[in-house]
Amino acid sequence: MKTCPDCTHVKKLAENDPRFEITDIGEHVRNLKQFITLRDSSPAFDDIRGRGTVGIPCFVLEDGRITFSPEEAGIEEKAGHTDNTEPMPEGTSCSIDGTGC
Repeated sequence: MKTCPDCTHVKKLAENDPRFEITDIGEHVRNLKQFITLRDSSPAFDDIRGRGTVGIPCFVLEDGRITFSPEEAGIEEKAGHTDNTEPMPEGTSCSIDGTGC
């Protein structure tokens, strides 16, 4: 999702890597519905829901497992890239209660 700094960071690390298919849940309501269905039905999100966070970025691995770790999904920091230096888009909040990421 373009308003999620963690998502935009991961997207930059994974772009141009054919191992990954990136779905932006903010791009189309169909994508959002698919994510909500996954989030509401998968036990992998139990802790996420309990903390009141959204659970993005999340990674669905080839074997169907869900992880929230870019490293576990095979995404690593590129050489020379130390952190996400992009400014946070206005209105960004990764928590349902409106607190930051």
